[in-house]
Amino acid sequence: MNIKFIGAAREVTGSKHLITTDKGKKILLDCGMFQGKGLETDSLNRNLGFKPEDIDYLLLSHAHIDHSGLIPYIYKLGFRGSIICTNATRDLCAIMLADSAHIQELDVKWFNKKRLRDNLSPVAPIYTSEDVDGCMKLFISVGYNRKFYINDDIRVRFTHTGHMLGGAVVNLEITEQGQIKRIAYTGDIGRKSNRILHPPMPFPPCDYLITESTYGDRLHSPNNECDKELLDIVQQTCVQNRGKLIIPAFSVGRTQEIVFVLNNLYNQGLLPKVNVFIDSPLSVNATEVFRLNLDCMNDTVRDVIKYDEDPFGFKSLRQITKVEESKALNNSKEPCIIISSSGMLEAGRVKHHVANSISNMRNTILIVGYCSPTSLGARLQQPGLREISIFGQIHEIKARIARIDAFSGHGDYNEMIDFLACQDKETLREVFLVHGEYEVQQAYSEKLKIAGFTNIHIPKAQQTFDL
Repeated sequence: MNIKFIGAAREVTGSKHLITTDKGKKILLDCGMFQGKGLETDSLNRNLGFKPEDIDYLLLSHAHIDHSGLIPYIYKLGFRGSIICTNATRDLCAIMLADSAHIQELDVKWFNKKRLRDNLSPVAPIYTSEDVDGCMKLFISVGYNRKFYINDDIRVRFTHTGHMLGGAVVNLEITEQGQIKRIAYTGDIGRKSNRILHPPMPFPPCDYLITESTYGDRLHSPNNECDKELLDIVQQTCVQNRGKLIIPAFSVGRTQEIVFVLNNLYNQGLLPKVNVFIDSPLSVNATEVFRLNLDCMNDTVRDVIKYDEDPFGFKSLRQITKVEESKALNNSKEPCIIISSSGMLEAGRVKHHVANSISNMRNTILIVGYCSPTSLGARLQQPGLREISIFGQIHEIKARIARIDAFSGHGDYNEMIDFLACQDKETLREVFLVHGEYEVQQAYSEKLKIAGFTNIHIPKAQQTFDL
């Protein structure tokens, strides 16, 4: 058999890895969108590098759009195989892919108005809501730690990664010519000290390991320190400066984690009396999915539930869904906290909030997760930057730009290496690093070698390896 690395090869989005067995079965690991690539993004997403109708099985590690976002597109182009994932991943995909389709449709509508003015023909969205409805019928959800037989030669088991709700290592056993080859694809690796999710769990020994490397060159500060840092930023921005704290955060995972921390601060009487707004319909819906999947939560959340029946809500929290309410936040002069997607500042309502807040020195823009190098979120963090273009308009940067890495859903290099320690280095044949910038992957590769791992590869896009 062989594996072809199509996306997230020497970069952090567009995860797609294609296994072809000796009998011709094609297994796609994730089917993610490229994000934050500027003008290249549309072309990269439309040109897949494989024929969707040829794929027999899609094994999905988790629901983040950079891992799942092109599933409706391959359905549109003829994919009719099985999509196999955990229960929570299926629940989240139902709302996240619908939201993604809505964004495609709105973006193309705006883009076509511009093309019409330039006497150009209109373009179609990558996919629509109808494609989402169709692909959701192909999902098969499986509980953690259950060995699921795809056919007589292929078995899969999902184990916890702690990265996001439903996130899993895809553990494959493929029998060829009487021999079992074991492949593990970690997807994204979470943190041992995640505030709300079940921690990453050891996974079965494998022969071939495909693993992420996003933070392969850095370490996170401890959670208790960043909780205090968040409280200090709230105090300085909202109380001392009487300003707005804008937090770009991914709708699924990061938003719920931040709300959980604020809920704890509220319960302790430490959170200042300011309104907190979740301005994202997807975040609101995703939080309901979190409430329905408490089996994926850790002991900390279970302890909180003993005295607080809703760990993702408190008296001063407001959930915004209507566009008119979102616009009203921009006109309000009251100090507040606004949590809105997307985390990389590439789309969504948060771009409007930043555009309306960034030139006021009373305000703070707080980055709490990874931003790909070309994204607005990353550009905003460049040292000494004095102005930035948002929606084609130049804005002077007067607001404070702050950052807390410890809210990231990705483990740092020590946490990732600890997670991989369950593997037998003597029997592990090859390691493939994906989902990381190339320079970071090179640094992480050296750290893995020090930890005793060998035969480490950093695949290029479209590169194929025999297994």
